[in-house]
Amino acid sequence: MSVLPIPRSELTHHRLYEFAKTALIKIYSHPYVTVCDLYCGAGVDVDKWETALIANYIGIDVATSGIGEARDTWENQRKNFIAEFFEADPCAENFETQMQEKANQADLVCCFQHLQMCFETEERARRLLQNVSSLLKPGGYFLGITPDSSTIWAKYQKNVEAYHNRSSSMKPNLVPNCIRSESYVITFEVEEEKFPLFGKKYQLKFANDISAETQCLVHFPSLIRLAREAGLEYVEIQNLNEFYDDNRHADECWSKSD
Repeated sequence: MSVLPIPRSELTHHRLYEFAKTALIKIYSHPYVTVCDLYCGAGVDVDKWETALIANYIGIDVATSGIGEARDTWENQRKNFIAEFFEADPCAENFETQMQEKANQADLVCCFQHLQMCFETEERARRLLQNVSSLLKPGGYFLGITPDSSTIWAKYQKNVEAYHNRSSSMKPNLVPNCIRSESYVITFEVEEEKFPLFGKKYQLKFANDISAETQCLVHFPSLIRLAREAGLEYVEIQNLNEFYDDNRHADECWSKSD
């Protein structure tokens, strides 16, 4: 499986992220399909989609600036596919009424950025998946990438347990709500015993980043439940490292029921 060249200076996480996007596109795309890219940003993946020989690209983003940059990228580079761009929030707006002309047109809907932030509330997550379902053709696929919340939560609980098992004289040097590695720091605001289904936020900061980004844990059983309620059939969820080792399975995808 081929991937785009990645600078050595980039962190392993970012290399895996780029690998996953390229691999998912290669696995699930085929020539002449229609793709809908949610939270498309500045159109950073247009080269990947051009390599896949797609026919139509629909870019949707909540930010006007992102849509403008994505449109400029497509126009300036003269990509060999038809592209349309829409300013809309996939987690807040009803595409069935606001984008009726795009109903059931996409062979693939992808959300490679910000999928985790849809889990701020159940309503936002449900709206996203209902919009995905309205855009997909029967038999189409939804592809998404998020941080692995199950692994993050397991490390968090291990930290909290270690903190409470230490003697009081050692506790000042420990931060139970903070997960540290050589490449990143994750900080939770509030200590909790149970995995919240929605709205569990944390700060993620990579070693080379100036500031931290706010993220949300994704409760995968709730994601699967809401996807099924929206008419999507669960296919697979897979950790990025496992996906890299496997390189032939989807990280997150559902096939719309025929």
